[in-house]
Amino acid sequence: MNSPILQLLVLAGIAVFLILRLRSVLGTREGFEKPAVPKEGPQPDRRRGFEVIEGGPDHDITDNVEAGSETAKTLAAMKRVEPAFSVAEFLQGARYAYEMILMGFERGDMDSIKPFLADDVYETFAEVVAIRNEQGLKIEAEFIGIREMALSNATFDKDSNLAEISVKFTGELTSVVRNSAGEIVEGKPNEVKRQKDIWTFARVLGTDDPNWQLVATGE
Repeated sequence: MNSPILQLLVLAGIAVFLILRLRSVLGTREGFEKPAVPKEGPQPDRRRGFEVIEGGPDHDITDNVEAGSETAKTLAAMKRVEPAFSVAEFLQGARYAYEMILMGFERGDMDSIKPFLADDVYETFAEVVAIRNEQGLKIEAEFIGIREMALSNATFDKDSNLAEISVKFTGELTSVVRNSAGEIVEGKPNEVKRQKDIWTFARVLGTDDPNWQLVATGE
């Protein structure tokens, strides 16, 4: 037999051998692969994390009021009207407002706190300050801090979008009352007093005005 032909036959035999050997090791893949057979038992849901984030509790609400309570539902309704509304940010602002308004009232500086008060609250505060001035009384007060603070109630009018949120405060301050002669007629300079208040703030949601106003006070 011709030598070149013999060489071709030998090479062809080697090639066939190698192909068969590779098929036995790697297997064959023809057309579309069959879907993998599911393993026995429940499999983890890859979408679970996403669903928990989307449908889970709003911690901005549940960190401040009881989950599932009427107050929690009311706060959720507020957020549906104004998604940017944050309970935590509101409480932070309420904390600042409490100190500012309380000390403005104690010192008789009504002009500085007027923008943060509803008209009837302003009139009540201003009347008390006027009576003190007529009697020649002056209050010297220093704010120590807020010992306790909690959101106590919330209401929301879906027709007007008027939101009202009540907050319980326990503040600490020093306070003395002096007469026109400068004599202390009430209190002690270094005695820290606790003052408990429930203040209600209101605002129309969905408007450009971000400011809440104090609309009611109580204990």
